[in-house]
Amino acid sequence: MSTHTRVRTRGSSQAGRAVALVADVLAFIIGLWILLYLLEANQGNALVDFVHDIASWLAAWSYDLFTFGREWVQVVIGYGIAAVAYLLVGHAVAGWLYRR
Repeated sequence: MSTHTRVRTRGSSQAGRAVALVADVLAFIIGLWILLYLLEANQGNALVDFVHDIASWLAAWSYDLFTFGREWVQVVIGYGIAAVAYLLVGHAVAGWLYRR
C-alpha cells in the first residue's frame, strides 16, 4: 500500500496569495466607493471621481441587476454584489491554487 503525499510548491502558494490580494483590492475599491457615496463625498474631487470610475467599471455587470426606488440602496446592493462576488470567486480560486 503506497501513501501519496502532496508537497505544496512555492509557486502555487504565491499564486494563491496573489489572486487573493487582487480580489481583496478590487473589493476594497468597490467598498471605498460605496462608503464615499454614503458619506456624500464631493463628486468633483479628482480622487472621488477616480474611485467612482474604477468601481463603476468593476461593477458594470452587477449594478443594474436589481432596481430599487432609493438611490443609496441601488448603490449599496449594485456595487455590493460585485464586491462580494470578487471576494468569493477570488478566494475560491486562491484556495484551489494553494491546495495544488
